[in-house]
Amino acid sequence: MIHINIPGAGEKQIHHLVFDYNGTIAIDGVLIPGVREALQSLAGRVACHVITADTFGFVTQQVSDIDCDVVIISPGDQARQKQQFIAALGADQTLCAGNGVNDVLMLKQAAIGIAVLQEEGLAAGALAAADLVVKDILDVFALLDTRERIMATLRN
Repeated sequence: MIHINIPGAGEKQIHHLVFDYNGTIAIDGVLIPGVREALQSLAGRVACHVITADTFGFVTQQVSDIDCDVVIISPGDQARQKQQFIAALGADQTLCAGNGVNDVLMLKQAAIGIAVLQEEGLAAGALAAADLVVKDILDVFALLDTRERIMATLRN
């Protein structure tokens, strides 16, 4: 579990990290350099989940050696499927990262939603739904390592 005490918003106890795959932790279906190691470093502290429509068909191969749960969603109402997934985990105990329109509902519902801007771009709806925006996925992992950054940005 990761504890994040946000002045004015209270303590967040994060049990689950949920990452969109394409555009967030992978570009064109291939993991971004540094993501594998960052995810592995979180093993044992928090449960990591990768949720994707697997557009390029590489997700299982790319994350096979990482201690994380892979959820492949079906075509049609992907945003709702992602939202239902984090609701089942406990949205109030979940930090999500994503970049697309189909990430909007989970970013909005999560205890902390982080929008990630990388080569694929960032949907305006995801930007509006997020609590925090970062320039790349490695910044998310840096925030988790130095939680005072999250506290400083989100304090009221």
